[in-house]
Amino acid sequence: MLLSKTLRSSTFRLAILYVCLFGASVAGLFGYVYWSTTKYVKERYDNMIAADRRELLGTYAHGGRDALVRELSTHAATSPMDGDIYLLSDADYVPIAGNLKEWPAVARTSEGWIEFSPLDWRSNAKHRPLLRALVTALPDGTHLLAGEDIDDMSAFARTINRGLAFGVTLLCLLAAAAGISITRRTVARIEAVNATSRAIMASGLGKRIPTRGTKDEWDQLAQNLNSMLERIEGLVRGIKEVSDNIAHDLRTPLMRMRGRLEVALRARRNADADEALIAHTVAELDEVLKTFSSLLRISAVEARERTVGFAAVDLGKLAAEVADLFDAAAEERGVHLRCSAAATAPVLGDRDLLFEALSNLIDNALKHGQSDVEVSVEPDGVAGVRLTVRDHGPGIPAGEHKRVFQRFYRLEHSRSTPGNGLGLSLVQAVAQLHGAELALVEGMPGLAVELRFPALSVTDASPGAAPARAPSAAVEFDAQATRPG
Repeated sequence: MLLSKTLRSSTFRLAILYVCLFGASVAGLFGYVYWSTTKYVKERYDNMIAADRRELLGTYAHGGRDALVRELSTHAATSPMDGDIYLLSDADYVPIAGNLKEWPAVARTSEGWIEFSPLDWRSNAKHRPLLRALVTALPDGTHLLAGEDIDDMSAFARTINRGLAFGVTLLCLLAAAAGISITRRTVARIEAVNATSRAIMASGLGKRIPTRGTKDEWDQLAQNLNSMLERIEGLVRGIKEVSDNIAHDLRTPLMRMRGRLEVALRARRNADADEALIAHTVAELDEVLKTFSSLLRISAVEARERTVGFAAVDLGKLAAEVADLFDAAAEERGVHLRCSAAATAPVLGDRDLLFEALSNLIDNALKHGQSDVEVSVEPDGVAGVRLTVRDHGPGIPAGEHKRVFQRFYRLEHSRSTPGNGLGLSLVQAVAQLHGAELALVEGMPGLAVELRFPALSVTDASPGAAPARAPSAAVEFDAQATRPG
């Protein structure tokens, strides 16, 4: 099955195409090497033959036919089989002198360069050797032939041809094998992803793509897809929990309102009782609407473009304003709210959102810390700013630190106390929008919520860096937005 998928895959077809292109390139390269090499060797032979002919013609010019005959006889006697070919014939092509026994038939009809294979050139040769010669007609009617035995060049050419054929075939086979192997591996990894996808569609998000531990791009892809699946599974689980929590939190007040209205419907009309009933019902509806308003607020913050409406904000002054706003609430609870801020602590952000996030943090600390609350703004790292809201209450277990940022999540699973568990969710959304790091630090006792803002660059701090945001509509501060638990 895997083999058939391999052969049908586009990767395999592409590999075959590249194998053909590679084979053609190799054949062209080897062909060029063959052509240039044989051309060079042939030119060397031709130069030697031409030089011999010039020498013989010089001898003929100075001494005539007799001198040429003596020269050819001397060459034949001193080196009869060294590869040099000489032959002088009369007008009827009858040999006069030289080391060839007869005039080649191919040289009877033309002059210039010829190639031929005589029967009697080498008696001990296994095959008829190839000779190349230059034919010249002399003024006295005789004919001169000067040449070389080029059979070794032919053997060299045959060797190159065999090597070329073998090399191209071997390289094509190796390239085809490599292409099939790579295609098979690619198809196998893709099939693993497809199999996991089918399993997920059939049984849920619990399946994961297998990795091989090679740390290659396929393992990286599998790890990224597995991380995405884990993220999707977490989001789905979070949606389910949010749905369950919404159902729980809204069912109680709605049932309570329905019960009151049903009792009032059966009772006699009483102006005072009806007015109290309406007041209680409106108050509980306000709580329900606050829950939906908080959800919409978080979604709106998460959906915003990060730089829209941003400007330089002095976080120290903002923290002092929020602390002053909650000072009376701290006195009512019998605790102290202290704020210490650096002289200047500029950050780039939306002042209204930062105000709302800090308000949620201080309100949570006052409600659940049941102790003094400290707000501090100080430099962090290279020109960064750290905002800390610290209480000395019971804190949050370390295992719950990540979960408390989920919408509607509360440490108190009975969900009997007022609140909707959206406060930290809004703070997290604002922190992400501003590129700030949000962390919970246990104080033993107590809890510190830290927001670390990035440094404000000179461009960001300049007056024209970002348009000043027009005063927004009144921001609804949810006094019931509580820290989970």
